[in-house]
Amino acid sequence: MDKNSLLYKLISTITTILALILVISSIIQTFQFRNKFNDEKLKQIEAQSGLVSETVRSSLYNPKITSSEKLQQVLDLVSKTSNVDILVADNIGYVFASATENNDDIKLSKIAISDENMSKLKNKEIVEYGQIEGVGTEKEAYLRPVFNEDYFCGIVIMVTSTAGIENFLSSTYKMIWISTLVVVILSALTINYFTKKRLINPLKEINLVANKLAKGEVDKRIEIYSDDEIGELARSFNVMASSLEAVDTNRKKFISNVSHELRSPITSIKGFISGILDGVIPKDKENYYLKLVYDEINRLSRLVNELLDMSSMEVGKFKLSIMEVDINDLIKRCLLNLESKINDKGVKVSATLEEDHLYVYADADRIMQVITNLLDNAIKYGGSGGIVIITTKIKGNKVYVSVYNNGPTLSEDEADHIWERFYKSDKARTNKDSTGLGLPISRLILTQHNQDIWVQNENDGVVFTFTLSKV
Repeated sequence: MDKNSLLYKLISTITTILALILVISSIIQTFQFRNKFNDEKLKQIEAQSGLVSETVRSSLYNPKITSSEKLQQVLDLVSKTSNVDILVADNIGYVFASATENNDDIKLSKIAISDENMSKLKNKEIVEYGQIEGVGTEKEAYLRPVFNEDYFCGIVIMVTSTAGIENFLSSTYKMIWISTLVVVILSALTINYFTKKRLINPLKEINLVANKLAKGEVDKRIEIYSDDEIGELARSFNVMASSLEAVDTNRKKFISNVSHELRSPITSIKGFISGILDGVIPKDKENYYLKLVYDEINRLSRLVNELLDMSSMEVGKFKLSIMEVDINDLIKRCLLNLESKINDKGVKVSATLEEDHLYVYADADRIMQVITNLLDNAIKYGGSGGIVIITTKIKGNKVYVSVYNNGPTLSEDEADHIWERFYKSDKARTNKDSTGLGLPISRLILTQHNQDIWVQNENDGVVFTFTLSKV
């Protein structure tokens, strides 16, 4: 497993935290178990020493009830069931009864009990786990005094092997730590499985699809449907992929349209020049065809300039010079510029302008470009003898500028696509002067002004309306 991978980092981090928690828990359990064991062992010895003490007292002072054989039987039984050595000594420490491996050797021997412990026994105190001589090394003794009423008559000594206890505790500790290790390993394997299934594999799928998107396969999608953050990421990624696919489709369409629009004038220019150079075109017709070449060059130049303007607007590099301008004056200037085209088409143009001077905040050159595009569009689609009406009207702090033509109305589909680049609603009626960029550029210019433009069918014709901020 790669140490730099997310899976390795997750498993190592979680496993380390889990192992630390389990180790601390095991340490606490170890101490608790040792204390609990010692407490239970002490309770057991206390209960059994009490039984032995009562038996010893009865044996010494009530021989009719309990014999020495009966005392030995009790000692042997308690010794075997509790795994302890039992010594019974008189009040000065001489052993007169026992249950040990070497009964004969220890009987009549004296157990060395410290003065401090002997004093406690005479005061009816129990000595827990005291060290005494004569019972071997690595052993602890539990001493309980035997009293006949107030007379101190003997001592019951319960001897436990510390080595045996430590061995038992050691084996128990090993089981605890082995269990902890097994739990850590199983937890690591479980974490590895579920982390791969629920986190790493979905992330790998997202990464795989991202690489395919980077290579241009914009139709790829992620098939993850969980309701967690990974599922939300997958859904967001698919939305992004859909947007990229739409952008890619528009890009291809744009390139196709640009190629078509550029190819047409270039092909015409190439054909006319070739005809002149090859002598196919008569000398007296050369000026006529050169005029056509000039018109095609103008058309090509206009297309390139409009594409550059649109590109600048879309990337936010288009700078406006906003100032107070007379919108009525701009409209009059646009009409004068288009006078020859209006006369050639035989279009009837009228202007209804509110007030003599109507000032707005705008970039004069760019708004003239918008008005010219709308008027040119109205003249073109109004046809010979058509009617074009341009009006201005004040509504609140806005000035509404409308351009109407009595040409064919727009269908719902045409109204939805009319603002797209290179879209031409009626290709059969579109002449070579149209680039299909006038309306998209107009909308971009007005968007830069934080204004709006829209189109609607009205009075058996079409009207375009845009707004500007009134001074």
